[in-house]
Amino acid sequence: MTPLNLAHLHTFLAVVRTGGVRRAAVSLNLTQPAVTARIRNLEDSLQGTLFDREAGGMTLTKQGERLLVYAEKFERLQEMIEKDVIDPEALERHLRIGVSETIAQCWLPDLISRLHRRFPRLEIEFNVDISLDLRERLLGREIDLAILLGPISEYTVDNIELPGFDLAWYVAASAAIEKDPGAYLTRPVLTYARNTRPYRELRELLYEHVGPDVSIFPSSSLSACFRLVEADLGIAALPRALGADYVAAGRIREFNPGWVPPPLRFTASWLAEPRSHMVEFAAHAARDVAQEYRATLDDRMPDR
Repeated sequence: MTPLNLAHLHTFLAVVRTGGVRRAAVSLNLTQPAVTARIRNLEDSLQGTLFDREAGGMTLTKQGERLLVYAEKFERLQEMIEKDVIDPEALERHLRIGVSETIAQCWLPDLISRLHRRFPRLEIEFNVDISLDLRERLLGREIDLAILLGPISEYTVDNIELPGFDLAWYVAASAAIEKDPGAYLTRPVLTYARNTRPYRELRELLYEHVGPDVSIFPSSSLSACFRLVEADLGIAALPRALGADYVAAGRIREFNPGWVPPPLRFTASWLAEPRSHMVEFAAHAARDVAQEYRATLDDRMPDR
């Protein structure tokens, strides 16, 4: 019998958890032929068949089910060794983080810096997307950690709640002063992308307070929303954390129509299996960085 290859066992677990070679290849950052070759080599080593390959997908054989038990034990042992034995400064790993734009514009650089201090040789890949897509990418094992409007209600996912972001209404600094601030709501309203929770919640509140004729213009770029408000092309309900510098520079101003959408609630979310102390450290680091950012924000805006 050929000695077992731990990389082949890791690939075997990825195929089981994702349900197929294609998704496993994405999660492992490998080509499909490479994943297929590893599974074939593992089957040759064990002199058996691990999967029944059918049109509807791949299912474990009896031998595959037996191997799964031991493969998970190997994986857990490897994780314990990395956590308790290997020096963090010597650990070479790849971490894929997906974040909402609000986070990317606030404290993401601080998180990246903290992770690199803990794991100097860690390769970090991050992308910015809407929460709906981040959720799907996490469940599809395309990313390791998602920082998004959460939580994700799946039994396979662990969530850590993060400090939220209060919203405020903004209008151009050059806009005429209205005696009734509610009058601004007849202007075009700039907001988050259509397939997001903030968009849906704001739309429902606008229908309630203004009526069905309100004009709503969703955007995937918060910075673009601020620039359009500054140009007096609309109003917006956006995070105060992002609007503070615009207000301080005299480019936009806040107004109060008597109500404001609820705060944005974020979580750091990750898959419970396979367990990774690095991903868990990153999630807790995100919480710590977010709390520090919030404390700094409170000091800047004591009247919030």
